[in-house]
Amino acid sequence: MTNPEKNPQPTVCGNRPGTGGTTESGLSNGVTVMHGENGPVELLQPRDVPLGGPRGMTVQRTLPQKARSLIGAWCFLDAYGPDDVAATGGMKVARHPHTGLATVSWLFEGHIDHIDSAGNWATVRPGEVDLMNAGRGITHSEFSTEDTSVLHGVQLWYAFPDADRFGEPSLDTHRPEPVTGEGFSARVFIGSLLGTTSPVATRIPLTGVELHLDPGASLEIEVPAEHEHGVLSVTGTLSVDGVEVPRHAIGFTGTGRTRVRVSAGAEPVLAVLIGGQPLNEQIVMWWNFVGRSHDEIETWRRAYMEEMGFTEPGGDSPLPADSRSDVGGPATGRFEIDGLLGTAYDDGRPFPQFGTFPPGQPGPLPAPELPNVTLRARG
Repeated sequence: MTNPEKNPQPTVCGNRPGTGGTTESGLSNGVTVMHGENGPVELLQPRDVPLGGPRGMTVQRTLPQKARSLIGAWCFLDAYGPDDVAATGGMKVARHPHTGLATVSWLFEGHIDHIDSAGNWATVRPGEVDLMNAGRGITHSEFSTEDTSVLHGVQLWYAFPDADRFGEPSLDTHRPEPVTGEGFSARVFIGSLLGTTSPVATRIPLTGVELHLDPGASLEIEVPAEHEHGVLSVTGTLSVDGVEVPRHAIGFTGTGRTRVRVSAGAEPVLAVLIGGQPLNEQIVMWWNFVGRSHDEIETWRRAYMEEMGFTEPGGDSPLPADSRSDVGGPATGRFEIDGLLGTAYDDGRPFPQFGTFPPGQPGPLPAPELPNVTLRARG
């Protein structure tokens, strides 16, 4: 999924929420600190972000926040639905880029077709995780399938540690078996929890779990003390360590805890638990790129726009000067893209950084303009 904001602004973020949920200027920082049974619980509040205009599908973005940029290495979480596809058109996200991160798609209802520039075609289904490693650069598209009438799910990103962020792009899928117990069921799609382990590899220890609680049920989960955790409330009345978590909000607990208690009210609860080892690195995240500096983001944005044919190639590009608009689709005859495969930019990045795409697909999305201020690292 792309970040669809047409004018994404840089925001100075951190991991130091205040108890009042506001910044020094009086604006909301998106986080309120509550007193839980075993220590503080931060409530991360969602905000609505439309995908594709006023009639398009709207997602609820809970991560990042001004006062909480990361949960472990998780840096982005959108929840959406249940969405009536007949009314909104569903998910229609054309080809767009990612760098330095992995996207994780998890559905409760509906289907999404995924195509990427690493040569992968996949249909995302309920109960099956699709993890796309962007590495040094990838492009992909996501469209809800024609037979999908209701779309409901979450999209997450995690930031790669510095040592791993320039690897080859790839796609991993897995359908976890359910884990059941008194009053609950769960599917561990990333990491290890509740006595089961997902085979999906990650570049840093992480956890991702779908949780179902019966009405009135309570589950105490053993967790690694060195990990941070967040529980997203999807449906029903959820409490984390005795603190009620509103729908589409996250209840966050920091390191140092060995147990997290989740409880349901009078209705069944559907929730997603995420967690992991703190990244302990500063990142710059803008649009769909995760880097370490403003200059990196600027370089990758320019390469994407040139490779997609939106702007003329710069002097460091292997593309011919008159190749504009060729790479976003099949070669027009002025040059053959196959002849440039295996070449590189002046700084050593393999060309094309954002890969090639099958013919006959909708055109790529243009990147927004960078702000005229320096993007600042956070985390």
